[in-house]
Amino acid sequence: MGLTDVELGKDVRIAQPALVNLYGCKIGDETKIGAFVEIQRNATVGARCKISSHTFICEGVTIEDEVFIGHGVMFINDRIPRATTGGAIQTEKDWKVVPTKVCRGASIGSGAAILCGITVGERALVGAGAVVTRDVPADTIVAGVPARLLR
Repeated sequence: MGLTDVELGKDVRIAQPALVNLYGCKIGDETKIGAFVEIQRNATVGARCKISSHTFICEGVTIEDEVFIGHGVMFINDRIPRATTGGAIQTEKDWKVVPTKVCRGASIGSGAAILCGITVGERALVGAGAVVTRDVPADTIVAGVPARLLR
């Protein structure tokens, strides 16, 4: 794990640094990061968050303070992913990052997939295995495929 272009806050804990891939991102104070996590450039994780193992946080994702991210959560930043454009491998010029935001105190259960352009509201809870295709209001619980409001 090279940390030359990573902005780490105070007392960040990375369980197994050799098994974590961080580059060009910002991690807030006292955040815990599990093994087999990737956090890409231009992603931000706030203070006192817990990012569980096998999670992928891609470019364009902002996670505010005190957020829980369960095991194997996947964030997506491209509405129409393709390998090629006109027969040539795509480059960064061929697509646009669509931002996603997880607000303060939210929790995302293990195995959830969060599509791009979504806001998960403050203290909202996303159930394990959910596929979140639209905004989640603050102080609500969603679950299922696609994620639906439970309360």
